[in-house]
Amino acid sequence: MIFIKKIIPAFLVCSLTFLGNAQEQTSPGQLNTSRKFEPNWESIKANYKDPEWFNDQKFGIFIHWGAYAVPAYGSEWYPRQMYMDTATFTAQLNLQTKGPSATYTHHKKHYGDQKEFGYKDFIPMFKGEKFEAKKWIDLFKKSGAKYVIPVADHHDGFAMYKSNTTRWNSVEMGPKKDILGELFKEGRAQGLIMGASSHYAFNWSFYNKKNHFDTTDPAYSDLYSEKGQDVTEPVSETFKKKWWNRTVDLIDNYQPDILWFDFYLDIPDYAEYRPKIAAYYYNKGIEWGKEVVINDKNFDHEAFPEGTVIYDLERGKLPGIRKLPWQTDTSIGKNSWCHVTNWESKTANELVDDLVDIVSKNGNLLLNVGPKADGSIPKDQQKILLQIGDWLKVNGDAIYGTEYWNTFGEGPTEVQKGHHSEGNNKGFTSQDIRFTKKGNKLYAILLEWPENRSVVIKSLALGNAYTKGLQIKNIRLLGSDTSLDFDQNSTGLSLADLGKKKSDFAHCLEITMADNITVNVE
Repeated sequence: MIFIKKIIPAFLVCSLTFLGNAQEQTSPGQLNTSRKFEPNWESIKANYKDPEWFNDQKFGIFIHWGAYAVPAYGSEWYPRQMYMDTATFTAQLNLQTKGPSATYTHHKKHYGDQKEFGYKDFIPMFKGEKFEAKKWIDLFKKSGAKYVIPVADHHDGFAMYKSNTTRWNSVEMGPKKDILGELFKEGRAQGLIMGASSHYAFNWSFYNKKNHFDTTDPAYSDLYSEKGQDVTEPVSETFKKKWWNRTVDLIDNYQPDILWFDFYLDIPDYAEYRPKIAAYYYNKGIEWGKEVVINDKNFDHEAFPEGTVIYDLERGKLPGIRKLPWQTDTSIGKNSWCHVTNWESKTANELVDDLVDIVSKNGNLLLNVGPKADGSIPKDQQKILLQIGDWLKVNGDAIYGTEYWNTFGEGPTEVQKGHHSEGNNKGFTSQDIRFTKKGNKLYAILLEWPENRSVVIKSLALGNAYTKGLQIKNIRLLGSDTSLDFDQNSTGLSLADLGKKKSDFAHCLEITMADNITVNVE
């Protein structure tokens, strides 16, 4: 994940299909095994099809866990910030602050000089002694998530799996366990779709290189990268091949159903490798007999051509419907993706509202957890996941497998657009309503419970374009079998008494129509 002050054009998730090797998992669909992807965009665009299964899942879990959880300070960018002694720069080399970073000072105070105690020295301290894949997957299942994407390797260069390309991996060092492999095995056994995220492309320039740091020691160049001290040095061919071999190793040995790439793969240096890795992975999907999905961020330009991408906004949403599937990835934590001692959690109410808002606009929510270095998931994060799961037990019909309607919703609260824009959003009100549909059911989801237990849904007024051809047969709150009285007129659909609320958060009205619902407004 990246932390920058500017709002950048929305990240994009490249959902170029084919879900691989989902052992003990329901098949997402039949494949045309006669087609083959060539390593060029013309071939990929010609063979690309949006994966219906991906859009149906709606809710997934992201996991940021690594040696950066040991200091539990700042964020998962601790390995970079601890070497920022004179100034702090973004990944794009934009100056953020002058002077030593707070992380640099913290490290010096608590662990000593960065020449003697570098990031590599946290790895033996990263034990993961309380990690149990089954406990994690049990929790994610209870949360209502349908897919899970652990970070396979972050910018720091430490692989959380049994790697055949680097000694810096969780089997040979640290936990001495195949973390990704254990999660994949347990997740698939419990019917979850399992993906992996790769952030490794940025490892090339992630670490600040100065002679008074251990980052310039040749003995550790396979962790810190072989890049020199020139911050503008382009990615070397040697490193690009190293990235390729590492990614292919991950694909071949774990057959992830979703392969999620972070932003640095989109820089021009990797241009020739993007269609190559896409074609390789999609052809593997055909070989495995499953659809697989690539997620990638078009960081500040169209790295993956239009027609092959799905928006993925990091800590941001869209203000309206996008007809192509898209995804928001955000964290339970307001201030970090990995566990830190000053972690600030969002509320379950906020996150459920986000889920509903995103789904009403044809998107998915990928929600991150940050386990502690010992492998335990903090209690506050567990509680929030279980609260979301309880809500989905009652209201899941309005979420899973739904489609967008003629309008995403109504109400006074506007949603800000763009990467890292979530902090600018205001809380929703009882006037904010979101819609989804499935078959002959239209779901009107109230984001807050009205104080007088009554509501007027203006979008369902008689005579407007949205309600053309719709005949309401019954209305009930999900969680209740009681039919609600209603009056539909030119002002809207009025319900004078909603009865007793059935959920702690958003409240879903199931409106049954005489016939299946179609989208009649473009």
